[in-house]
Parts: sequence; C-alpha cells; structure tokens
Amino acid sequence: MNKNNYCVIMAGGVGSRFWPFSRNQKPKQFLDFFGTGRSLLQMTIDRFRPIVPIENILIVTNVLYRDQVLEQIPDMKADQVLCEPARRNTAPCIAYAVARIQAMEKAKGAAQDIGKAKIVVAPSDHLILQEETFRQTIQQGFDFVESNDALLTLGMKPTRPETGYGYIQMGEVVEHDDERASVGEGICKVKAFTEKPNLELAKVFLESGDFLWNSGIFLWSLESIRTAFNEFLPEVASKFKEGADMMGTSREDEFIQAMFPTCPSISIDYGVMEKAKNVYVIPSDFGWSDLGTWGSLYELSDKDENENVTLHSEATYYDSHGNIVTLPKGHLVVVQGLENCIVAESDGVLLICKRDAEQQIRQFFLDAEIKHGGKFS
Repeated sequence: MNKNNYCVIMAGGVGSRFWPFSRNQKPKQFLDFFGTGRSLLQMTIDRFRPIVPIENILIVTNVLYRDQVLEQIPDMKADQVLCEPARRNTAPCIAYAVARIQAMEKAKGAAQDIGKAKIVVAPSDHLILQEETFRQTIQQGFDFVESNDALLTLGMKPTRPETGYGYIQMGEVVEHDDERASVGEGICKVKAFTEKPNLELAKVFLESGDFLWNSGIFLWSLESIRTAFNEFLPEVASKFKEGADMMGTSREDEFIQAMFPTCPSISIDYGVMEKAKNVYVIPSDFGWSDLGTWGSLYELSDKDENENVTLHSEATYYDSHGNIVTLPKGHLVVVQGLENCIVAESDGVLLICKRDAEQQIRQFFLDAEIKHGGKFS
C-alpha cells in the first residue's frame, strides 16, 4: 500500500433533507440506512482501507460529532478527526485537511518530496455499490495526479435526466488506457461545470452524451491543491499559512478555534474547480448515489409488488402504491389508500408527505426548528 496516499472524508453535514431520520445530534452519515449494521461513514472508511493506510485517513467534521466519529471508527486516533468549530462549506474544510497533511509529510522528514503526497477527498454519506470498480477508479486517479499537475474529479455517467445534481461537460480525452477500459473511457479535460439544471436542460444533457453528474469526489497532489488555493482562494490559503507551524501540534486546536470561523463560506467547486485550467474528470460507473434525498433512498431500496419500500420496521399495505415507510425497529404501521408518500418516524417526529414534495423537507425542518426551539431538530 502506498504510504503517499491520503484520504480526506468530509463528515460535517446535517443531512436535513432526511429529517426526521437524520437529526442535528445524529446526522445521516452516522446512520445505518439499509440495516447492514454499518453506517454510511463506516462504509466509506471500509471502502478506502485497501488503498489508503488507516493512519493517512483524516475525517473533517463539526466539533459536535467528534465523539461519534471515534465511537464508530475505533481504530482511528483522535488526532485524525479534524474538528471544525463552524460550518464554512467545502473549501475551508479541504484547506484544513491539506494543511494537516502538509504537517504530516514534514514530520516524516520528506521535505524534498513534500508535494508528492496524493489526496482523495470524498463525502462521508454516499453509497457505492461496486466497490472494487470504485477502488480501481481511485487508483487510476492517483496514478494520473502523481504524474500530472491536475485537479481531478470523478463524473458519474447519467442514467436519467436528474435535476438534483450538478453536471460536468467533458472535453477532449487526454489519457486512455486499454487495460482500464472496464473502469472508464479515459480521463478527459473538463470543458465546463454547470449548476443543477431544470428538467428540459437535464434531458438535453443526457441525450448529448457529453455530460456527467458531479460526484463531489476529488483527487490531486498536495502540491497541485496548495498551488490552486494560493492562486484562487488566497484569502483562505493565507489564514492556514499563518498557523502552519501549529498544525499537528498541541497548539493546532486553539489556532483553528480562533481562525476557522473567519474563513469565507465557499465551496471547492466555486472557489477553485470552476476557475482553474488544469481540471480533469474520469467518466465513472460504479453504482454511485449521493443518497441525498428520500427519493434516492426509495430508488435504491427493495420494493414489494406494489412498489412500496419498508425500512427497519414492519408494514402492512392496503390499496397503497409507491410509498417509502421507515419507523423504529419493532414498530408496525398499517397503511391504507396512500400513494407515492414518505412516512418516516424517528425520536418523536412523524413525517407524512408526498414523495414529489421531498425538496420541501429542508423547509419543514427549518420551520419546526423555529417553532419548537430546536426540540425536534
């Protein structure tokens, strides 16, 4: 296993679109959605273990979730959990991890090769069905960023006109390896990133064959991402430079507590990827879902003869079709005359709404938080 491989797992989100199942105190990355006995975070770590040394895996999360991370990943040391004192989106999150990896490399005494560390950045709450193909794709990415000054992302081949994802437009193919034909069609230059489209535009993207779903998974060398931060987000890079000597020491936490909340809230996509010229994408297909909504969970789950999904609990259906029902284990729900609905109960909150209203769930969550003072959030 290559000791220069690093993995950064972003695990600070709340997952409010999965309320009430996902809550402020235990968001979706810590939940076992499919009854496998493993949370999404644990599945993510398991996925990277064969290709990244466990000591080189860092989890960036909110300070509120530090203990939950250590409980779920017991062989991870406390100093591998980087705690954000405030939520500032993905660019400061990644900058923090990059600063720590730089300190880790210096501690190894590899000053002359410090930029050669290779980093994969991934969310903690995605689902990957074909894990071996995923690892082959990541290795392809590691090989590419090792020999190229590149900011690389994985783009998923679209299977439907999805309006919930951003898209990546592919440019020219810059690397094609016949031995990797089963993994992808080659690494492409990125022509453009696009925001989440409306349905008509999503259909155009699908039919053109030139667009991929933006997965939010990135690879780069330490040197390439440091250079990119310095050029495109100097207001973030400069803050971490001030504390470079404190990273990996007893003074790191005090520095981060004071500095991190002053960082701008900005995504790595908007702050770096959409501006840089050395951005590439691997067209990928390994059974990916960002598991971002009840709708995506419904699509991935086993269904009965009437297209109903039941998770964790027991359910009996009468004249009902296309529902997703999840209650605490040991509970029974009887459903009559319900079509295409979400029925979810957790910790004193019962949600019943139409599946096509799932984008409103975040607003339901916010309204409940305001009305009840956070009691049910």
